[in-house]
Amino acid sequence: MSTPNRTAINWANAQHSTGPKTPEGKKHSSLNALRHGLTGQIVVMPTEDLTAYQSHLKSFTDEYTPKGATEANLVQSLADTSWRLNRVAALETNLLTLTTVLAPDPISGAVSMAAAIETHSKALANLSMHSQRLSRQFERTVTQLRDLQKTRRAQEKLELDSLLDIMKMYKDKGETYDPSEHGFVFSEQQIDARRCARNHETLAAKACGRQEC
Repeated sequence: MSTPNRTAINWANAQHSTGPKTPEGKKHSSLNALRHGLTGQIVVMPTEDLTAYQSHLKSFTDEYTPKGATEANLVQSLADTSWRLNRVAALETNLLTLTTVLAPDPISGAVSMAAAIETHSKALANLSMHSQRLSRQFERTVTQLRDLQKTRRAQEKLELDSLLDIMKMYKDKGETYDPSEHGFVFSEQQIDARRCARNHETLAAKACGRQEC
């Protein structure tokens, strides 16, 4: 999967992006152009840690162990969406605490928080909208990925069972068999795992029969 390379390229390109230079301009941009960080093509923003993102992506890859380009792209999409959702939470926190961190006392802090909510209500509503959209996207992608993997694993099970039957037939005749002759591309580990699983299934079925399940 080439996602780390693609991410690195996008992140490097983001470093060259132009933007406001003055503190006021930067503040205005952060409040009114949040969409650029939540819907744009660049996943990792210039201010974010590329290494942290790559670790984030690896955690999804380790969890779902995708096979093939389609599964890999879906896992990439999950990681990207999750990364943006985390950014929404951070932006909301930063937005609300921006005017309260310097408050001299709790009462002033509470007043400042209320003022911040009122002042930035439009930006907060925008963040909420993006959060809901990203959450729906994440759920749809998870469902799509799980359905795809379920179908793929069921097909693999059928093919492995067929392979084991052929291997047994050749073994009973005292002949050797090369799985690649029939297009099988499973590893020895996969074959052994399925053989072990089939043995357990057979034993379980026999035990269930004796107990009249």
